[in-house]
Order: sequence, then C-alpha cells, then structure tokens
Amino acid sequence: MLNWEQVFATRASRIKASEIRELLKLLNQPDIISFAGGIPDPALFPHADFQKAYSEIFTSESVNSALQYSVSEGYKPLREWLVAEMEKIGIPCNADNIFITSGSQQALDYFGKLFLSPTDTALVAAPTYLGALQAFNAYEPVYDILSLNGNRTPQSYAVAAEEAGGRVKFAYVTAEFSNPTGETMDLATRKQLLKLAEELDIPIIEDAAYQALRYNGEAIAPILALDIAEKGDIEATRTIYCGSFSKTLAPGLRVGFVVANSHVIRKLVLIKQASDLHSSTINQIAIHDVASRIFDKQVAKLHEVYSHRRDKMLEALEHYMPEGVTWTKPDGGMFIWVEIPEHLDGATLLAQSIETEKVAFVPGKAFFANDEGANSIRLSYSCANDAMIEEGIKRLARLIEKQA
Repeated sequence: MLNWEQVFATRASRIKASEIRELLKLLNQPDIISFAGGIPDPALFPHADFQKAYSEIFTSESVNSALQYSVSEGYKPLREWLVAEMEKIGIPCNADNIFITSGSQQALDYFGKLFLSPTDTALVAAPTYLGALQAFNAYEPVYDILSLNGNRTPQSYAVAAEEAGGRVKFAYVTAEFSNPTGETMDLATRKQLLKLAEELDIPIIEDAAYQALRYNGEAIAPILALDIAEKGDIEATRTIYCGSFSKTLAPGLRVGFVVANSHVIRKLVLIKQASDLHSSTINQIAIHDVASRIFDKQVAKLHEVYSHRRDKMLEALEHYMPEGVTWTKPDGGMFIWVEIPEHLDGATLLAQSIETEKVAFVPGKAFFANDEGANSIRLSYSCANDAMIEEGIKRLARLIEKQA
C-alpha cells in the first residue's frame, strides 16, 4: 500500500483542519446553543431577490453566456458596480483595479501563493483570522506578530525575518470589526501601519470582509483609501483591499473581490487562470443583479438585526459573567472576544461546555500564530435569537464560575 505521507509535499504537513469548520457541524444538533460559527443568519438572505435574478437569467437571451466560460478578471458589470461602491468609501479606482474571486478566502490563498516563499515572514495580529493562517500555511511562511504600539521597530521585523531565513513579505490585517475580536483599528494606527509598510517596503493586505457591517460609531477610512489619499493614485499604492458578498448577500455563491493597483491584479489574474479559470459566471451575474437593486436595503436590515443581537449578548455578558472575565464591545461585525481567567483553557472549557451546558463557541488559541491565547474564546451572535443568547450566556457563565 502506498505510504501517502511520504509522497505528500512538505507543505502538506502544515495544512490543518479548521476548528471552526469542525464546530459548524454542531449547528445541526438541536440541543446545542451555538455561538461558534461566524456565519450570517440564513433567514436574512434575500431569497426572493435571488430567485428572481436566476429566473431572469434563465429566461433571457444571454443565458448561454451565463453558463459559459468567462474572463478570469470577473464579470465586468459587477466590477463596474464595485467601482462605484469603492468611490463611496474613498477608494477611487476603475474596473481594471478590481478582480473577482471565489470568495475572499480564495484571495487569501492567492496572496500566499503570490508573495510567500518558504521561510518568508508574514506579519499578522495576535489574534488574527484563522482562515488567513490556514491559507498562508501551505506556503511555509514564518509568522511575526504585528505590533503598532511602539514596542517594535521596522528594523526588528527585518532582522527577525532574516534570522528565520527569508524576508518580511506583507502585513495582513482586518481593520474593521476583526474576526475574532470584533475590534476596529483606529485612524492613527492605520496611518502607523502605512508608515511601517513604507519603511519595510512591503504590501498591506486589508481584509475588509465586515466593512459594511458597522452598527454605530463614525466610519473610518479604509487603509487603501488613506494610501490613495497620500499617494494620489491607486497605481502608486501598496495596500491590497479584499472584500466579499458573503456577509451581506449570500456566502454560498462564493463571490469575493480584490481592489488593488493593476500590477497586482494582473498577477492575480494569471494565478486564477492556472487555478480555476474564473469564478462562477452565473453567480456573479446574480450577485450583480441583486446588489444593484437592493444592496443598501439589505445592509440596513442586517444592521437592525445584528446590532440588536450584539446588544443582547453584551447585556447578558454584563449580567451573568463572574469577576475576572472581560470582553470586547464591537461597533459592528459578528463577534465578541472574551478573556477568561488565566488558569482556564478555552479548548478544555469547550469540551466541558458541550457535555454539560450544551453551549458551543470557538477556543481562542486557534486564532494565534504564536500558540498563545489559551484563556480566550470567540462568541458569535449573528445566528442566535434573544432566548438563545440569554440562556447560552447564562449557562456559559455558570460553567466559568464553577472553574474559577
């Protein structure tokens, strides 16, 4: 029998199962109250609008084009719609600066392929998005923790990367309502990150999957917008903006996008030609149809529902959690990050919670590239109603208090 482990590439050893994807299986268990999956509530999908969009595609003369191979860059009307949307948030560009991907997760994989050689360094936050670590891991990088509080100099990052056998290749951040913490990077820190990137001469990957989900507080200019304002033109920038329709319209259609200077876009197009040729044409057409008609209305509906659920979870945490437990208070997104007493381990707590309290969440350690964060957990409120939030947080607080 063939020993498969001997013939797998060395990078295969770094491909690990996602704790989040495994936990999503719990959503099918009716007795589990789940705060685990960071997914949109399917009850809020614009079902009728997509039904209409696909019906119109199949009754139109252009149906064959929708079912045919297409260009790797993406459906042009969708890219042109995105140009107008980017203008609204301070990112002037044209269709040649926009590239459609099969979800923003594919974009992260492409960035790893494009930038990382083995032992190169990727700068990431602690904690950071688990899916980004999974996407980058296959390209065998070294991780260094991005610190913008004055504790690290640009030279220290460069020296550490050289000692690891490579060089710093990019900084990856989620500036808006981060997954997993729900926190937002303030304006001063965004400018500091741009300065660091200039000094290291590296790109910034700005993951903006939650950009549209701000419920309160003043909007802050995206990092790419600040970059353009400073450089005068997107072609002179070093920031790569990565967005998605998964959190606003429907994740199952797998439509994401990248906004960047045309040099980066051309390379991504070549990668896509060798990968999957192009993202689903019919899904891009449907996304364009629905987005162009109801996007703002849909986003407003999400704001109303998700902000209410966030507030309910914050109220429950305040009411039930024992002393020694702290949490973030996000202005948007889908997540609240909870720090539990140092002697507790999130993974152990999860096992106990599933068995005795029937409450699921994600242990925080999974979101760290440096093996920290054992005493933290991520809670998602996006798919939980008021009763689930009240009862679930009550049970979880009871378990934590028992362990104190």
